[in-house]
Amino acid sequence: MNPQVLLVRLAAPLQSWGVVSRFSRRDTQPRPTKSGVIGLCAAALGLDRSDDLGKLAKVRFGVRADQPGTPLRDYHVVGAGRFPVRPRDVITDHRRAAKLAASMAAVEGSAFGHHELADWYGAPKYIESEPGSGALVSKQLSRNALITERWYLADAAFVAALEHPDRDFLRAVAAALEHPKRLLWLGRKACPPSGTLAGPLITGSVEEAFRRTALLPWHGNGPPPSPRPWAWVETTPGTTAASPVQDQPVTFDSERRSHSTRWEARTRVTIAENATEWDIIP
Repeated sequence: MNPQVLLVRLAAPLQSWGVVSRFSRRDTQPRPTKSGVIGLCAAALGLDRSDDLGKLAKVRFGVRADQPGTPLRDYHVVGAGRFPVRPRDVITDHRRAAKLAASMAAVEGSAFGHHELADWYGAPKYIESEPGSGALVSKQLSRNALITERWYLADAAFVAALEHPDRDFLRAVAAALEHPKRLLWLGRKACPPSGTLAGPLITGSVEEAFRRTALLPWHGNGPPPSPRPWAWVETTPGTTAASPVQDQPVTFDSERRSHSTRWEARTRVTIAENATEWDIIP
C-alpha cells in the first residue's frame, strides 16, 4: 500500500516541548517531539493515559520548522505571598487559621476569611505536637518563595507529519483534531493551539508531503521564515547522519510512563513551485 501522510499545523503564541521537566526547571526542545504530538492526537481521540496507543505509536513522524520561533524564559515564582497557598494548611493548623481570619477581617471585614471547623482536615508538611495542648500543628507557618525556570517557544509555527498506510485511520485523527474529545495543548497546559490543526491528507512519504506543501502563512510574528526550512524526519537506525532521539512513546500511563529510542535525520526542505497552499483558520 502507498504511504499516507497527515499534516498537522502546530502554531500558537507559546509552545513548550519538554523532554527533561523538573519542578525547578522545565525545558523545551527547539521543535515538537513525537511523544508530544502523539499525546496531542491521543487526547483528541479521547484515549485515556493507560490505553494502548495502537496505530498512533506506529506512525512515522516528521516535523518541519516553518517558523522556528524565539526561546522565551519565564521567571516564575510560587509558594510565597501574604496568605497561605494551600487551604488544607489553613484549616488544619488552628494558629494559621486564627492568623488568617484576623488579617482578612482587617482587610475585607468579618464576612470574609472566617475559618472554623468542627474537625481538622488534611495533613500539612512538618507537623509536630504542640507542647501545651498536644494538638498537631505545622512547624512552618510561612513559606519562602520557590523560583522556577520555564522555557517556551514564542511565535513558532511547525508542520508535523504522521505517515501510516491506513488512510481511514489518519482521516479519523484529522477529524478528532478539529473536534477533540479532550482539551488540547502544544506541549504544556499553558499553551493552547490557535486555529486549525488538521492539514491536508497526502499520498506519499513524509519527505514528499513536506516538499509538496507550502509554508504556513507568516503573520509578521517572530523572524521571517526561511524559504528552505529545516525538517527532522524519522528514519531507520544506521542511516547516514541520523541521530537517536528518546521520545518514542510506549505508554502514557502515569504509573509506568515510558519512552524508547527512535532515529531521525535533519534535512533542508525545498518547497515545490506548485506546492499546495494551506486552507486554515489562523
